[in-house]
Amino acid sequence: MRERNLFIDGAWRPSVAGRRLEIKDPATGDLVGTTALANAADVDGAVQAAARAFPAWANMHPDERARILKRAADLIEERVAAIADLLTREQGKPIPDSEKEIRFGVEVIRYYAEEGKRVGGSLRPSSRRDIRSLVVSSPVGVVGAITPWNYPVDIYAWKIGPALAAGCTIVVKPPHETPLAIAMIVQCFADAGLPPGVLNDLPGTGPEAGAALAAHPGVAMITATASVAAGQSMMRAGADNMKRLTLELGGQCPFVVLDDADVVEAAAAAARRSFSNMGQICIAVNRILVADRVHDSFVEALVAETRRIKLGHGVEPGVQYGPVLHEGVRSRAVRHADDAVRRGGKLLVGGAAPRSSAYDKGFFFEPTLIDDAPDAALVMTEESYGPIAGIRRVCDDAEALAVANALPFGLAAYVYSRDLERAWSFAERLETGAVGVNINDTTELQAPFGGWKLSGVGRELGPEGLMAFRESKHIKIRMRQRE
Repeated sequence: MRERNLFIDGAWRPSVAGRRLEIKDPATGDLVGTTALANAADVDGAVQAAARAFPAWANMHPDERARILKRAADLIEERVAAIADLLTREQGKPIPDSEKEIRFGVEVIRYYAEEGKRVGGSLRPSSRRDIRSLVVSSPVGVVGAITPWNYPVDIYAWKIGPALAAGCTIVVKPPHETPLAIAMIVQCFADAGLPPGVLNDLPGTGPEAGAALAAHPGVAMITATASVAAGQSMMRAGADNMKRLTLELGGQCPFVVLDDADVVEAAAAAARRSFSNMGQICIAVNRILVADRVHDSFVEALVAETRRIKLGHGVEPGVQYGPVLHEGVRSRAVRHADDAVRRGGKLLVGGAAPRSSAYDKGFFFEPTLIDDAPDAALVMTEESYGPIAGIRRVCDDAEALAVANALPFGLAAYVYSRDLERAWSFAERLETGAVGVNINDTTELQAPFGGWKLSGVGRELGPEGLMAFRESKHIKIRMRQRE
């Protein structure tokens, strides 16, 4: 799968235009493999294949669909070492993180295999004795999915697991930057007996393949994890045929440290959520809002945690942090750091590429902290999507809440406090789709995930993630009255 093609109608094939893209290791610059690149003609062929496959897949018994999904999950688990090695070489994250990502993807697929068997209907109350109101649901139809490069396998499973379990067929545009490990996932589904046309996979660029998929009249629904701008473009493109949308878009997540927090615990959590995957996570910490009373001790602990981070090639034993994906990520981090310092912020650590010949060939950047970052600084207002976080003092809970809610994003937030009632009350007033209270993660397989405001529409994971791919129908029946 290091020389991958498009997967359409159950077969690997080159793109119509014959275009290919080299995939290089972000840690070394070495060639990892190549991929075919899809255009609008390829997308059209895949949508047609998915439409042909839809009736049989939608009518297949849920238990049979579940059997295929579980078999695919088993095959992914059996091949996890090989998939993780390839994922690390194309994306940069360390092997343990790649394995963790793939194994969670397996859990997602297994979960929805079971959830798909539990989709039923309900008999609703009626105002008349001779009326029965039955509410049922059906698969939406052909789904278009667009997935990102930061967690290529994990988020891929978030899309295809519930869509397939719900009885939909799907055309996926995976990231052209990191398409190789995904090809191994697709092969697992093919080997598990997934019928041709049910899953189609076409790496391509957003402006070409992604735009063609979002606008295609044969696609009933778009599910995507993308930037805010890309999500807005998809909404406009899908308006002509009123596509259903599930969009998980960008965030600018605040991490709030109240004045009674355990600062050592909070600092360790903030460092991990700021710099895991080199900050290339939509729920990464961008802004750290710290009560003035504990500011100095928290910053001291956070700087110590950050200085302990050692960068390296993700395939090397013991490496916990790798490179960023490409120069664009690194340049943005530099721009955000320079902007914050120019506006009066204090550079505490990082701010540049590491100075060592071991890092010269890769896209490495030191984890960066800016203290007293002004509210107008880019690091405090835009999604950095890289290894940088700004720190801001707050005088009390009211100011912390106002600053946390000030931006037009609302994906995730975090609050640390020893007083659970206080933290709970604070969390309820945060304008985000999820809040971590004394924990630096907001994802849970059986709970919904998604954003408020510009951070998206719809929800993934949990039962809500499956029902997003079903259309409800009310069947109203008049019954003969019997004596």
